[in-house]
Amino acid sequence: MLIELGQDAIDLGIVVTDGDAALAFYRDLLGMDHEASIPMPLGGGGTMHRLRCGTTLIKIVALDNPPEARPPAGGIGGGTGLRYFSIHANNVADVMQACEAAGVPIVMPVTEARPGVTVAMVHDPDGNVVEFVHYA
Repeated sequence: MLIELGQDAIDLGIVVTDGDAALAFYRDLLGMDHEASIPMPLGGGGTMHRLRCGTTLIKIVALDNPPEARPPAGGIGGGTGLRYFSIHANNVADVMQACEAAGVPIVMPVTEARPGVTVAMVHDPDGNVVEFVHYA
């Protein structure tokens, strides 16, 4: 591999329209650890909320003037580019039950994708697809 990795995970930046709604989903519902909220000087100013999901850093960016562009509709087949990201969870059914109870839009209910692989997908508050996956 050309890249000499400095850590065992990537960081993921998600620009959102409503920082409070994103925190309610990622921090409060899913239980990601909130490390810090810091000023975001790029993109016209705003706040970056840094959440830890295992060793991955999820950067929720709430700009003072959110862009008008939104993720293309249609889920995975709706466009090119980053269409979803996966969180490996040992309790996919429990996560989906909590999401459903909270009124989170379900993209795909708990499904056995192939023997030993369970997946499910939801929309976050901005319509981004978040997949939960478990390998038995």
